Amino acid sequence: MRQAERTLVLATGNAGKVRELSALLAETRWTVRPQSDFAVVEVEETGLSFVENALLKARNAAAQTGLPAIADDSGLVCDALGGAPGIHSARYAGAAAKDADNVRKLLAALAEVPDAARACRFVCVMVYLSHPADPCPLIAQGRWEGRVAREPRGDGGFGYDPVFIAQGGALTAAELEAARKNAVSHRGQALRALVAQLAAGDA
Repeated sequence: MRQAERTLVLATGNAGKVRELSALLAETRWTVRPQSDFAVVEVEETGLSFVENALLKARNAAAQTGLPAIADDSGLVCDALGGAPGIHSARYAGAAAKDADNVRKLLAALAEVPDAARACRFVCVMVYLSHPADPCPLIAQGRWEGRVAREPRGDGGFGYDPVFIAQGGALTAAELEAARKNAVSHRGQALRALVAQLAAGDA
């Protein structure tokens, strides 16, 4: 017999992430609510890695809600820039930067870099904590290899999607259909891997 349903909090207010996670967890005992439902005060991301920041966010959400929590941290890593923008992807052009500002700064930094040296990857780390002091978090990672385009293209997606061309492809992530992007993206990979771990625990 299936176990009684349980609620977990997603350390984001992003409705799209909540819908995606809810769909993937449909056959398990878990239901998902965003931390905005609980007026969670966001934590400062002071970690030095994607894993550390994801854990900070999950721990914060679990502590303020008393519920198990899932959080992710993601960004774009460029070889020619020593890994930048990396964990600072969302704030690459400043604390109040918009996506377009970050993209402009990235393209300027790579202006003199030839196409053959513009390799990059999107990275997403997703974690699950059963409680704030959980010593054994579930951790999943997704990597989406590609290169940085010379100029933005496409109206879909967000962040650096308009300048990310997936390995072996010609379209930017912003030009891909949403279903196709979710099937291959770093976040989709990490999310499915984490859900598999949660489902295994429900077996």
